Amino acid sequence: MKFLFSKRIDFTELDDKDLVALAKENKAAFGELYERYLPKIYSYVYYRTGNVHDAEDLTAKVFFRALSHIDNFVEKGAPFQAWLYRIAHNLVANWHRDRSRRKIIALDDYVADSLKSEAPDRLTEESEERNQLLEAVRRLPEDRQQLLLLKFVEQMSNAEIGTIMGRTEGAIKSLYHRTLLALREDMNQMPPGELNRRQGGEEG
Repeated sequence: MKFLFSKRIDFTELDDKDLVALAKENKAAFGELYERYLPKIYSYVYYRTGNVHDAEDLTAKVFFRALSHIDNFVEKGAPFQAWLYRIAHNLVANWHRDRSRRKIIALDDYVADSLKSEAPDRLTEESEERNQLLEAVRRLPEDRQQLLLLKFVEQMSNAEIGTIMGRTEGAIKSLYHRTLLALREDMNQMPPGELNRRQGGEEG
């Protein structure tokens, strides 16, 4: 097996399973896993914290923990990527618990547009509805925020989300539909123009 650790080996051509096996003895192999998943994990942590400094710090901790425990990783239906997301989820949850403050997720325009029940006719209405949606998302329970993040920002399938969240694909579908209903109900309870009045008051 020594030939596997030759400096000439191209780690980029290996799949995750082979890289994990090599990474248990070869840090260069873990380096490829790091490069492969750094953007995804950082994006996930950033959207969960809304803070660049803390996102960078927590992302580094995710990979440090993964490297420290790579010897114990055994793929049992959950791929390496799901394992990383679980580590990230736990670290972010602890981060919020330690600070005892509400989680804020700055979802992008793609999420907002995807969650709209109808497209507004005017740009001002579109902007107001997007902001109302983001406010409603921030009021959701943690698991529902995580689902929306994985579905729309990371663009994962229900099956992939289920693997990360430890739920069946059917349970994820059900939670997703309940989440949409809750968002729409929340948004419908806000009086028309209320958001603009709030923003106008803040600017004044």
